[in-house]
Amino acid sequence: MSSHHIAIIGAGPSGLIAAERLAVAGHAVTIYDRMPSPARKFLLAGRGGLNLTHSEPLDCFLARYRDARTWLEPAIRAFPPQSLRDWADALGQDTFVGSSGRVFPRAMKASPLLRAWLRRLDGLGVAFARGQRWTGWSEAGVLTFRSRDGVDFEAKHDATLLALGGASWPRLGSDGAWATLLAARGIAIAPLRPSNGGFTVDWSQTMRERFAGVPLKRIVLSFGGQSVPGEAMIDAAGLEGGAVYALSAPIRETILREGRAVITVDLRPDHEAALLVQRLAHRRKGVTLSNHLRKAAGLAPSAIALLREAAKGPLPQDAERLAALIKAAPLVLTGLRPIERAISTAGGVAAAEVEEGFMLKRLPGTFVAGEMLDWEAPTGGYLLQACFATGVAAAAGIQAWLAES
Repeated sequence: MSSHHIAIIGAGPSGLIAAERLAVAGHAVTIYDRMPSPARKFLLAGRGGLNLTHSEPLDCFLARYRDARTWLEPAIRAFPPQSLRDWADALGQDTFVGSSGRVFPRAMKASPLLRAWLRRLDGLGVAFARGQRWTGWSEAGVLTFRSRDGVDFEAKHDATLLALGGASWPRLGSDGAWATLLAARGIAIAPLRPSNGGFTVDWSQTMRERFAGVPLKRIVLSFGGQSVPGEAMIDAAGLEGGAVYALSAPIRETILREGRAVITVDLRPDHEAALLVQRLAHRRKGVTLSNHLRKAAGLAPSAIALLREAAKGPLPQDAERLAALIKAAPLVLTGLRPIERAISTAGGVAAAEVEEGFMLKRLPGTFVAGEMLDWEAPTGGYLLQACFATGVAAAAGIQAWLAES
């Protein structure tokens, strides 16, 4: 017979892995979620290939969490990338390491893994209360909920895990409404901000109309002493894409502080400036500058358009100045794209509010895990790894607290 009844609020990876650990330990677990089905954002993340974690050395891996490393390191060392791979393998979803070092299930989708996971949870007796929005606590300290039919009810449990995610992609379940509920209890919440998201650019009309949706391939973006190779995507409002996301944290903080940020784009990182000067120096009579840039420098039309945006006027005719612009085209980012469109969220429950084991100091018996904690990381498997690891750590914290109580 189960010795304790535990409520988990939020049916994303953090909540599900905690439920699994607690059910294996013999506890009765109910997962409450406002959506009609679990792990919707997890499923969306897996549409283009579910990047579970990364294979790089653990010290390099941990450095990706920047200021939050000290807080997250014990949890990730206790449940490192190999443990996550072993867990997926045990579900029949074998993993492999891609050419970039990222780790994926061989099915390259989230849905087969989630189906196998839910079967395991069902076999362990984990209950799901779908379509139930958490609304806080009663005056007696009991959890309160509202059903999708508008019916309010209470549910008493021996311990609670909050795993409610951040505030990005709210239509999939994580809307950040929990921040107000916790702040009302005196818990410090770092403001929720977009992470791994795009930025606005005051494009010309030509750029918006002709090049929205066109990629910039094989480029290097630089900002604040950091340089990131990859790709970016032009859209009507600004710039998105992997290389942009990798620099999103320092760019975001600069924009919030100064109102704008200037990045530089190397459009031909595979060519030294001297080689570009040599190729651009001899322009045949009658050849337009655009065709000259396309043939001599190998620039795509989207790259040439970005050069014109960076120049804020006619492009230089001089080969040296033109080569310098190709190697470091300045681009002014004027604002943040909405948090609803970001891949993940920065901010959340402050580290000072959480004890070892991820219990809230002000609310004994209430634990937190996943993206609602104040940390952020780049894409590449780091987001999911921390969500799983903190879920595992919170489950261990709940068991330790129940044992002591």
